[in-house]
Amino acid sequence: MPTTRCLPIDSPEALPAALHVLKNGGLVAFPTDTVYGLGAPMRDSQAIERLFLAKGRDFNKAIAVLIGALEQLDEVAAEFPPQAQTLAQRFWPGALTLVVAARPELPANLSPLPTVGVRMPDHAAARALLAAAGPLATTSANLSGQPNPLTAQDVLDQLDGRLDLLLDGGPTPGGVPSTVVDCTQPHLPILRQGHLTAELIADALSRKD
Repeated sequence: MPTTRCLPIDSPEALPAALHVLKNGGLVAFPTDTVYGLGAPMRDSQAIERLFLAKGRDFNKAIAVLIGALEQLDEVAAEFPPQAQTLAQRFWPGALTLVVAARPELPANLSPLPTVGVRMPDHAAARALLAAAGPLATTSANLSGQPNPLTAQDVLDQLDGRLDLLLDGGPTPGGVPSTVVDCTQPHLPILRQGHLTAELIADALSRKD
């Protein structure tokens, strides 16, 4: 099996190499503020299929999208309701994924529902990659059901040879996946509990005025 190329994320080669891989439908792993992510171009359905296969992920599970700047949000979300705006203003960049209505032209294999999870990571190098590459379909860079990858070595231990490029940025500072909030429902259910608690989210919404 071929091995995955690994570059320090602060290397001058890193960004050009990552953009080349992504432009050609490849997969790139990179650090975020939570765990290492595995990314594919958001509009490339074949690359998204590769992402599922690399992880051994259930095709019925949605893949979230990471953005590098608010200006990219219109490429992902069909609408961004007021409560989502409030949470984004309070917690982005950060460990919060907001589920909103997806643009209808996004690949069908990104999500089995007409919704998409979107997040802006609090990691400067990750945002620089996202700003240059555009929004990326991203999930944790591990085999499905296995421990979350907190270092580049964790990624290699599980996915070596299954992706094209790994950007090594050292240990991730967060260590747990993001909290996921469904902003398509009036009561904003929490679909996954991460570092941000329900109390913090409720407090942010109560202070929006």
